[in-house]
Amino acid sequence: MARVTVDALRKEYDTGSVVAVNDLSLEIEDGEFVTVVGPSGCGKTTTLRMLAGLEEPTAGRILIGGEDVTDVHAKNRDVAMVFQNYALYPHKTVFENMEFGLRMSTDLSESEREARVVETAEMMDIADLLEDKPDELSGGQKQRVALGRAIVREPDLFLFDEPLSNLDAKLRTSMRAEIQRLQNELGITAVYVTHDQHEAMTMGDRIVILDGGDLQQQGKPTDVYERPVNRFVGGFIGSPSMNFVDVAVEPDGDRLHLTDPDGEFAYDLSAAYVDRHADELESSRYTLGVRPENVTVADESAANAIATTIDVVEPVGSDNFLHLGVSDEFIARVDSDVRLEPGDQVTIAFDESDVHLFDAETGRNVLTRERDAPTVTT
Repeated sequence: MARVTVDALRKEYDTGSVVAVNDLSLEIEDGEFVTVVGPSGCGKTTTLRMLAGLEEPTAGRILIGGEDVTDVHAKNRDVAMVFQNYALYPHKTVFENMEFGLRMSTDLSESEREARVVETAEMMDIADLLEDKPDELSGGQKQRVALGRAIVREPDLFLFDEPLSNLDAKLRTSMRAEIQRLQNELGITAVYVTHDQHEAMTMGDRIVILDGGDLQQQGKPTDVYERPVNRFVGGFIGSPSMNFVDVAVEPDGDRLHLTDPDGEFAYDLSAAYVDRHADELESSRYTLGVRPENVTVADESAANAIATTIDVVEPVGSDNFLHLGVSDEFIARVDSDVRLEPGDQVTIAFDESDVHLFDAETGRNVLTRERDAPTVTT
């Protein structure tokens, strides 16, 4: 196990014209499970490859267990990596695949290597596959072999590069639970890269969100979900995505009146709300954000009720997603027993405590106070 420090890590390509990772700094605690998430090209895999020693940083430092390993070759780092495509040797048996790293990087005897492989295979429930070759295995079995090959080395640091992307939905769910169980049982520091925000939210002790090579936010999954520091994070985390409406803000007595440019949306913030956030509300134009699960079908007499039309009803088991005519893309997530059809006229409402206001120019969440935010941003 080891604490990992990423200090102002930077990676450039094409003589600096492309910045894949932009001065990233992170502290990963001993035994912590950190998920790194973001859209394609955000720098998450490049960061992981630099941790593994497969990419050389342009600038910055990497410390593992207090040792500066920035210039240490990959084979000399006590790191094990699980890849998206399994990376198994097709001509070797499962036993030989799992034992290969031990043979190359340790001075264990043959009997000691065999004992460790068998013990790990039993832990991974693949002991009966040790004599099989990869082309005889299913995708889930290959993934278990890849995980076992990493575990058998007993490394200081686990690195996972989208390891479940090639599995079907049901198997991904079971393998997520399996990886979490193993990490908790072994207590090894782990960094898990994924493009799936649901995976990142459910697996990590802490979530790190990247975009365009920049750190956007980090923190506990619930904190990031409830208090996104900017519009990107608010829209990226959560499914369905957060609803956004561009609004102009006008004084209305001791309240604030929010309207969209087309005049089809109106919402009043109470005097108490305005007083509570007086220091943050300085502009006249914002983007209002509210999550679909906070939008309800309401009576016309409800406070701040908004009349709209249902464009699409999307049944998803226990919930219905109502696509509404409030803006270009506005969804209410309601119980499946709310029976409505496309074309129906409805009234929706949401509480002001669920409202996020993002600066129209910078995208910053103006209601997330610096002293309250358990996050680090760039």
